[in-house]
Amino acid sequence: MTDPIADYLTRIRNAYLAGNKVVEMPSSKMKESLTKILCEKGYILSYKVVEAVPQNSLKIALKYHPQTKMPAIKKIERVSTPGLRQYTDVKDMPRVLNGLGIAILSTSKGVITDKEAKELNVGGEVICYVY
Repeated sequence: MTDPIADYLTRIRNAYLAGNKVVEMPSSKMKESLTKILCEKGYILSYKVVEAVPQNSLKIALKYHPQTKMPAIKKIERVSTPGLRQYTDVKDMPRVLNGLGIAILSTSKGVITDKEAKELNVGGEVICYVY
């Protein structure tokens, strides 16, 4: 697999389209960091890292609106790819859906959102947009 982050985002997108309540995938530190941010910002209900012998697994409980059954994530989109990395500094920080969505960045301070990056005054690689 050449791009595990794109696979992670695609699995979440496909699980929402299929109406699944839980999605499971191989785990890594980057995926756990992305999932932690999605959980903190309210895009998913919860997550759990399942310890296994060959590789740990990541179980994510997806979030839907209680009455309309609409998914919490309208769009989750990969920005920086292995073939074309996208970097930004604080001055040129992207605004997702005019501030309603979030951009997730990989910075020297760790994996953080665009708003946290502005507060810490750091730039980095734009991993994905979520709204």
